[in-house]
Formats: sequence, C-alpha cells, structure tokens
Amino acid sequence: MPVPIRITAGPVSLDAELGDTALARAVAAKLPIETQPNEWGDEFYFTIPVRSDLDETATTQVKTGDIGFWPPGNAMAIFFGPTPMSSGADPVPASAVCLLGRITGDATRLRKARGAKKIRIEAA
Repeated sequence: MPVPIRITAGPVSLDAELGDTALARAVAAKLPIETQPNEWGDEFYFTIPVRSDLDETATTQVKTGDIGFWPPGNAMAIFFGPTPMSSGADPVPASAVCLLGRITGDATRLRKARGAKKIRIEAA
C-alpha cells in the first residue's frame, strides 16, 4: 500500500507517495529526513540513511515527478524536469535508479525551490 508523504523544499510543499516495495518501505521507516539538497538540472538529490543495490524497479527511464533511489550515492533523487543528460523534456538519471514513488501534484513547482538550503521528506 502506498505511503503518503510531504516534500518541502524552500517555499514549495508537495504531496507525494512512496510505493509498495521493500526499498520504499525501508525509506518510509527512516522518515522524517531533513537535509541540504544538491541540484543536477531539474533534479534534487541527497544522501539518505538507507543502503540498497538496484532492485526490481531499477530503470533509467524516469518521468517528471518520479522519486528514485540512486545506489552509488545512497541518495534519494526527485525529478522535476530535464537533467543535464536529457535530450528532451524527460529527466534522465546519471545511472539507473530504483523507483521509490511519485509526486502526486505538479512536480515542476520545485523549480521555485532552486537554491533551497533544506529539503524535508515526512509522512503525510
């Protein structure tokens, strides 16, 4: 069963949900997470206290609004538009990510949070 979460970065708060996978449940168990995000194009990413290899959801095909886990950096990645590897409107991760969940609203609103010093992921 999906877990409703809230993402707050700078002035922007969005509703999202984590999926029903072992990795997504492990992330949900660590909430709340509050840290300083890094930016890579229209992607926020940040280290979280979870470790995992690629799982059955692993992909390089993501969409705006997807929330992923990037194993090389033990990082959550929130995609809200094109990344430096994109050739079109869809984001492209640096390498395969495990899909954790999805923003349920307008993910492009996160563009207004660029430069945010803090991002918070919490159960809704």
